[in-house]
Amino acid sequence: MTRSDPLVRFRRSSRARRVSLRLDPADGSVIITLPPDASEAKALDWMRANTTWIARQRAALPRPSALAHGGTIPFQGALLTIVHRPDASRGIHQDETTLTLGGDPATIPSRLLTWLKGQATLILPASLGRWSQEMNAHPASLTLRDVRSRWGSCSHEGRIMLSWRLVMAPPPVRDYVIVHELAHLTHFDHSPAFWAHVERFCPVRARSEAWLRTHGRALLAIG
Repeated sequence: MTRSDPLVRFRRSSRARRVSLRLDPADGSVIITLPPDASEAKALDWMRANTTWIARQRAALPRPSALAHGGTIPFQGALLTIVHRPDASRGIHQDETTLTLGGDPATIPSRLLTWLKGQATLILPASLGRWSQEMNAHPASLTLRDVRSRWGSCSHEGRIMLSWRLVMAPPPVRDYVIVHELAHLTHFDHSPAFWAHVERFCPVRARSEAWLRTHGRALLAIG
């Protein structure tokens, strides 16, 4: 793998203290994060020394279910079966176990992703609003994005970002991420006081973190 290899991407971060490697679950590419003054050449040498680790990580990446008739897609922690019916009416129709849609089968993946993102714009702001009231923590703004490195963030200015993909996670997991980011409005660090504040409102923190470690990659790989 070289600097020009399409499966290698560099990312500089002012917050990085050392060079780190991770894999993008969507395509298996290696993302090398560097501090501002780090050498790309030395980072590449370090990456080449870890090719065995990279191969193991790629082999462990989840293979998402095909977004096609008979496949499944997670939504708020439930696996919904995708049902294509040529005679189905316009739109996507959800019940407890299925998502039914008609139209051209070739457009199923893009339509499902559009539907999920639309649900995210309804569910995530509503959840943030409820927790803002509960915690008496009021962010300056909310942005939904498709990010690979984190599920949420909070800036010094109080701007919160959430991954729209949280709409696929179980509600307690989604709520944990929201509580985590809102807690930064009170403690802008990861001190013991911060974690105590999080656990005051989210006693299932440990289970939620474990769920994301186990299943998060699968959510990132969808679409």
